[in-house]
Amino acid sequence: MIDRPSGGEHVVLVHINFPVGKMAQDLDEFKELALSAGAQVVAVVTGTRRSPESRYFVGSGKAEEIRDVVVAHQAQLVIFNHDLSPAQERNLERLVNCRVLDRTGLILDIFAQRARSFEGKLQVELAQLKHLATRLIRVWTHLERQRGGIGLRGPGETQLETDRRLIRNRIKTITTRLAKLRAQRELSRRARRKATIPTVALVGYTNAGKSTLFNRLTGAEVYVANQLFATLDPTLRRVEFPETGPFILADTVGFIRHLPHDLVEAFHATLEEVSEADLLLHVIDAHDEQRDIHIEQVNHVLAEIKADTVPRLLVYNKIDLLSGVQPAIDRDDDQQIKRVKISVTKNLGISALLTAISEVLGREVAEQEIILTPKQGKLRAELYARNVVVAETTDEEGCHHVVVRMSKVELERLFR
Repeated sequence: MIDRPSGGEHVVLVHINFPVGKMAQDLDEFKELALSAGAQVVAVVTGTRRSPESRYFVGSGKAEEIRDVVVAHQAQLVIFNHDLSPAQERNLERLVNCRVLDRTGLILDIFAQRARSFEGKLQVELAQLKHLATRLIRVWTHLERQRGGIGLRGPGETQLETDRRLIRNRIKTITTRLAKLRAQRELSRRARRKATIPTVALVGYTNAGKSTLFNRLTGAEVYVANQLFATLDPTLRRVEFPETGPFILADTVGFIRHLPHDLVEAFHATLEEVSEADLLLHVIDAHDEQRDIHIEQVNHVLAEIKADTVPRLLVYNKIDLLSGVQPAIDRDDDQQIKRVKISVTKNLGISALLTAISEVLGREVAEQEIILTPKQGKLRAELYARNVVVAETTDEEGCHHVVVRMSKVELERLFR
């Protein structure tokens, strides 16, 4: 829809160092993003500025350096580790004579590759269209339909106006479909709440090991890869352990520094699984030198989706890569859980994690005897359906003495 140079796989990366703040980005993470998108990085251009330049984002000298690098390596695409304005993208493309992409465009491309479900594809398309809508300025000027002369008069609408109208209509259609899917998710959540089954959601920085932990706890086969944004589509599974009783475990999309706002907005229906959860397992790569920065970024996104008030359990993963660190539950002076140290790949600390989940959810599991009258046959059937009955005897009056193993909280809810 846009008259721009075509892209390719041979890529030049551009990273500019700014003072610490909103413009500051991480070069190593940028390289990982490019590799996750399938790029073949032929060169990396770096520089330092106090603030962006309005025409090229970088200075004219640096822009010419980028052009020379593109020519020398016959690159097909230039990717900036920063957000560019539409005008800056166009000016750079005219100068370097190849496609220019910013950080948001790169992340959108990765999301487009990873989306598998119908809902995921709709969410990615919505974010792409919102990003594209800002790029429809002064393009297609050679194809305006408002022309003079007999047989040359168009419908009174330029190509730019047509493109904008088509995008608005498509955004409206996708938003309507996502609203229906959102309503369906809400019905599912109501059913789970009615069944008194809590939801535990995995959150964390991308590539922290959330999907690996999900597979370990559920026995599922969710796609796992050592790359950013390996998981986009949320997956929910019911799991049941003696330590915790039944709960729903949700695997969600990973977060990243300066996650584009359009993506957060587009994935709002999916991220509601996080904001509506009873407990968040914040999975952290313990071996990552920037783990503290990543924790802050995850907290920022959680606040943006209004999930910062949900109870949270810090799970430090990959401790097998650290020397002298053993799986354990760390507590503060008040004996409240601060963090759990585990290694999913080495199967270390999983039992400690389940104990911590049970404690935080307040789901202390114990065996207890309850007496049910003959009129409480529906409740007795529900106990058997939940597979929590350990033993049962019947007295002379026809009452059932049922020994159950379940959480006290769940039992109290049944008798309300």
